[in-house]
Amino acid sequence: MTDLEYYNRIIEQATREFGLDCYPQDFEICDYEDMLSYEAYSGMPSRYPHWSFGKAWERKKTFYRYNLIGLPYEMVINSNPCLAYLMKENTLALQVLTIAHVYGHNDFFKNNRLFKNGTRADYTVEMFKSHASRISDYIADPSIGYERVERILDAAHALRFQVYRISNEKHLSPEEIKESHMEKYYKAQLNMVSTIKDSQGEQPNWDKIPLEPEEDILLFLLRYARLSEWEKDIISIVRSEAQYFMPQMETKIMNEGWASFWHFKILNHINLRQPLYLEFIKRHNQVIASRPGTLNPYHLGFKIFCKLEQEGKQLFDIREQERDVSFIRRYLDEELCQELNLFEFQKEKQEYVIREISDESGWKKIRDTLIMNVGMNGIPVIKVSETDAAKILHLEQEWDGRELLQDYAHKTIKYIARLWGNKVRLRARINGEYKLLESDGV
Repeated sequence: MTDLEYYNRIIEQATREFGLDCYPQDFEICDYEDMLSYEAYSGMPSRYPHWSFGKAWERKKTFYRYNLIGLPYEMVINSNPCLAYLMKENTLALQVLTIAHVYGHNDFFKNNRLFKNGTRADYTVEMFKSHASRISDYIADPSIGYERVERILDAAHALRFQVYRISNEKHLSPEEIKESHMEKYYKAQLNMVSTIKDSQGEQPNWDKIPLEPEEDILLFLLRYARLSEWEKDIISIVRSEAQYFMPQMETKIMNEGWASFWHFKILNHINLRQPLYLEFIKRHNQVIASRPGTLNPYHLGFKIFCKLEQEGKQLFDIREQERDVSFIRRYLDEELCQELNLFEFQKEKQEYVIREISDESGWKKIRDTLIMNVGMNGIPVIKVSETDAAKILHLEQEWDGRELLQDYAHKTIKYIARLWGNKVRLRARINGEYKLLESDGV
């Protein structure tokens, strides 16, 4: 039995003693080049080809070569069995820490409601392999080819997170929405109470597309754009993979905090030899260290879970029910803000100016600003408002106090127009006023 096998066995035993509920765990030892590839492809053993993945690989490789960034100690895949990659260059102490950290992620993947309801861990690897195979087939098809596939992938990638914010949430179909509107309308007519104001007394236009503003732009395009079946399939692939990754985006602070909390607790429990223990403490402190000018999710999540344990909270219930937004809103208080020395700053011309500090009046503003920027909250909500008689697609920004970047917004609606096949107009708040951006996809 190797050292890694020995420590994996006793760490796995410790997870059961502490009550963690994990998938079967598989590990793969890889070198730094393999880890670069896995990181560029989001950890998947197989994924469809696209230039953005190659660009990410080249960027990470260059930065790593010049010591501008390090590589992750591990990568963990939300699958059943759970798959994790370990860097073979790591020391034994670092591998032991990483193994314990992986089991924390494993438990989180299996039990947090966003992952349970929004992903199918049993089929993760097969899903990504199937997607890669289908897109490779389209590329190999002489009637389609790489350039046409890439054109659709580019557009779909630009919109991949303009989908429903909660994975696997039940939404009414267009037919069900129409039926609901008609039922309400005719019920009001029977009751002699007009709930739909129309000066001429005309019936509403039940054929309006969409009847209600639609936030899932990719789904709307799948339903109504003039696309061939292979184009629809590619868009559906990008959409389903985005929905797979959304729970990870929505729980980054919780997930890393939970894994850090448990690697610390487990390795203090198993009585490491002193040389290993001293290196473990050093590495742990590096992992959860605060970083001036930015937020370390490991640090914040770890500190919140430690505080909750001290207060006697039900940690497993919190791990199961919360996501970063609710986790921060409920459990990041004034005392913790002050302990972590959190503050809010913004750039004004060539200088950075502190706007809020963690005092009695400022800590809530800091907490709320953090909430506005975690998970999917960092992505603007754009909804389809209507399609007019000229088949122009109208979009509307849902205002949350933050403006869009005009160049970025214009490039994005250009991709929407490419898929829609006609003009697209977006009404959005830019530079202090509402503007109408338009593109025909050219």
